[in-house]
Amino acid sequence: MNKNNEERLQKILAKYGLGSRRKVEEYIAEGRVRVNGKVAALGDKASDNDKISFDGKALHLYGTPMTRPRVVLYHKREGEVCTRNDEKDRKTVFDSLPKLSKSNWIMIGRLDISTTGLLLFTTDGDLANRLMHPSYEIEREYAVRVFGEQLSQENLNKLRAGIMLDDGLAKFNSIRFSGGEGANIWYYVTLSEGRNREVRRMFDALGVTVSRLTRVRFGDIVLPRFLSRGKTLELEPDEVNRLRKSVKLSAFKYPKNLLDKFKR
Repeated sequence: MNKNNEERLQKILAKYGLGSRRKVEEYIAEGRVRVNGKVAALGDKASDNDKISFDGKALHLYGTPMTRPRVVLYHKREGEVCTRNDEKDRKTVFDSLPKLSKSNWIMIGRLDISTTGLLLFTTDGDLANRLMHPSYEIEREYAVRVFGEQLSQENLNKLRAGIMLDDGLAKFNSIRFSGGEGANIWYYVTLSEGRNREVRRMFDALGVTVSRLTRVRFGDIVLPRFLSRGKTLELEPDEVNRLRKSVKLSAFKYPKNLLDKFKR
């Protein structure tokens, strides 16, 4: 075996669209990955000559490694769950994505069942990993509707300074009033992490009920006004490369015939 051709298992499985590198690390830790019949461990490497399987299924049966990075925007609807298969048979966000024959969509972050708005999916495991990694501090923006009166200056200061939650301190980068009264008070908030139900829990800590929550931006990508709920929009190659460069990945060299197709 040529050791120079070996790569970390996380990178190999990510190329097949089985998840971001961080997610693949979880699979390896759970004993779901085998190399040449042996359960793999974190840090293991493999080459094209090795027989790799995931959940008892040979890796090549999951398709072929990514031939080009693709990214789609999805406008999530309320009531959909962010999982590939749901044990309660609820509608999942993956049900509405374009079908792929040679790779898999990787979800970048997630939204809870009651939250609507922008979700990103990609076939590029490296891109997904970096967009979700805390070190890149990708800013998310949400439109939040709350019940009651406008927040007091004291509560606004608390949300900016930080509120201690069960899993640590959480704070908004910014919060601004957007209008409304009574049952329709709206704010726009931004933060640079994606902990579970973080926005809702921050308002809950102040005794404020969030009645509607929509993610409207992820990094530099804004949810288009024309993109209806339940619909997708694929980014063009130059947009994908801008996204890759924003997290210090090199631009992908798309074939000319594909670039011409997007120009039509």
